[in-house]
Amino acid sequence: MTTENTETPKNILTFLGTAGARFMVSRQLAASGGMWLNLGGTQMMLDPGPGAIVQVNKRKLNPEQLSAIILSHRHLDHSGDANVMVEAMTGGGFHRHGLFFAPSDAFNEEPVLFSYLRRYLDGVVTLEAGKSYKIKDIEFSTPVKHLHPVETYGLVFRGADYNFGYIADTLYFEQLKDYYKCDLLIINMVFTDPRPPVQHLAIPDVIRIVEEIKPKAALLNHYGMHVWQAHPWEIAEDLTQKTGINVIAARDGMKFDLTKLEVIPQRKVAK
Repeated sequence: MTTENTETPKNILTFLGTAGARFMVSRQLAASGGMWLNLGGTQMMLDPGPGAIVQVNKRKLNPEQLSAIILSHRHLDHSGDANVMVEAMTGGGFHRHGLFFAPSDAFNEEPVLFSYLRRYLDGVVTLEAGKSYKIKDIEFSTPVKHLHPVETYGLVFRGADYNFGYIADTLYFEQLKDYYKCDLLIINMVFTDPRPPVQHLAIPDVIRIVEEIKPKAALLNHYGMHVWQAHPWEIAEDLTQKTGINVIAARDGMKFDLTKLEVIPQRKVAK
């Protein structure tokens, strides 16, 4: 039996970990490696949490091909492997290149990036609300500051073949619908039910966001313990029925075609 010949997707999102919050991360019930983007050959990493370097190698990705590392915010589950990923991206400093993006408070007291690593990079860029940034020919924006205990931004990427938004950790607020109007939403959903004053999204928040924005598809990510116990894939199926939008639960190692808005099936191994 031979492997089917299929066209290689051009714009790919790989989930290196879907764990969110402290207990999921500390127990590694799911991995916490963040996300890897390949947009037409330009590769970047988002939110490299604890174990990112392990997941990168497990998925046979080459960190030296990265052009940038982006942190939505400084919390450990999003930045735990930031330093080792910079080291890996630059070949231990022997191949100086790449950019590192993070909010301003990630560089202040207790900075997430070691000072000696800065000279390995082409640049360190501070993220601000309402700004746009460029990585080679790829543009992204940080449309609005989120409601979270530390400075936090989601991301919006728009290209000729894709447009998607990453709604990082936040408490729900009404203006989200105005800033993340995209064909695809990647949503960090930590809770099954809201737990005020804790500033994370829960299932009712996700329903509201999806119904307000009406994307073509939504990817759930960054699960807390209660979401994990309730089975994210069952939650996604229920949300699809309730909203009429294709809601998909990300899983560790899942690859997603950002142009066709569909999960990339694992290739069959030739026998």
